[in-house]
Amino acid sequence: MFPALFEKVIDMRRPKGIKTRKAVAKRFKISGTGKAMRLRAGKRHLMATKNAKRRRTLGTVQQVDPTDTYRITQNLPFSH
Repeated sequence: MFPALFEKVIDMRRPKGIKTRKAVAKRFKISGTGKAMRLRAGKRHLMATKNAKRRRTLGTVQQVDPTDTYRITQNLPFSH
């Protein structure tokens, strides 16, 4: 009656293997020397109350604490 409904369904799953944790990839970057870098918190809103030096500093990246670097690099398998 409906031959298209009874045909074999092609399996479209992703290949098995290691995957990048996308939430970590959006927040951290690995530098050329292997350090985990992050953006500074506090630059989303209320910028008018912060002075220019503070705004400039908030725009720079900072190195992640070494105790957290291992977990970040484990979640970014293709970055290092």
